[in-house]
Amino acid sequence: MTVLVLGSANADLVVPVPRRPAAGETVLGGDTTVLPGGKGANTAVAAARLGADVSFAGAVGDDRHGELLRRSLASSGVRTEHLRTSERPTGVAYITVTPDGENSIVVAPGANADVTEADVDALTWDGVAVLACSLEVPVPTVAHAVAAAAARGARPLLNLSPVVEVPAETLALLDPLVVNEHEAASLAPSFEALLDLGPRSAVITLGARGAAVVTRDGVVEVAAPPVSAVDTTGAGDAFAGALAAGLATGSSLVDAAAFAARVAALSVTSAGAQPSYPTRAEVDRLKTG
Repeated sequence: MTVLVLGSANADLVVPVPRRPAAGETVLGGDTTVLPGGKGANTAVAAARLGADVSFAGAVGDDRHGELLRRSLASSGVRTEHLRTSERPTGVAYITVTPDGENSIVVAPGANADVTEADVDALTWDGVAVLACSLEVPVPTVAHAVAAAAARGARPLLNLSPVVEVPAETLALLDPLVVNEHEAASLAPSFEALLDLGPRSAVITLGARGAAVVTRDGVVEVAAPPVSAVDTTGAGDAFAGALAAGLATGSSLVDAAAFAARVAALSVTSAGAQPSYPTRAEVDRLKTG
């Protein structure tokens, strides 16, 4: 079964810095590295490297950053027949990374803002088991895609990052809603209360601690293996891609989340987003090692 990912594709311009600058302050960093990224493209690559059949829908510009993203997606096994070339430039994420591996990010959406409901209407749904979306593309487009997926029997997953207002009818179709613990705190007073927003289930990523799975039966936490973090860029996207891949193979939500926690943990042990994503064999070695 196929994982269909609708979302952003960005070029990540990554600069190592000794510390984050304060307001009005200039901090000298290291050399800039240009890497393929974007929440949507990251999710697609993460799922494909784990062996999932993945198709990506989005937009890039007719520029060198767009070429970089197309190459990265294709080389990871992601099908790109629904990746459109826009007249706008490819999206860019400006990322600073501190010595402890933490990052701060500013995103210029570019072509990602050009992904429309017409792009959703052009999608093919045969064999799609899971739709994975994130919100670096317009909310109406995501809402349209979630409704289309649900109508065709595909399981809609939304990584609500960044947190923006989403229609209640969209939230009601999600299974699951995926957020990190900071995003969860901004949405509801407790993990259980996330379901009061409407989704059928929720998964909260907890960083090095793993993740929490919320259903009407309660909250189940799954642990992440201990690792030495080098760069946390794209770890949440790795989690989302692995979660979608697990669900597409018929895994339970708890089992898929446990698998995704291992994938995300491995992703932070090397630099970059897409280049850091592990294969299924690497994840299996972590599980048994």
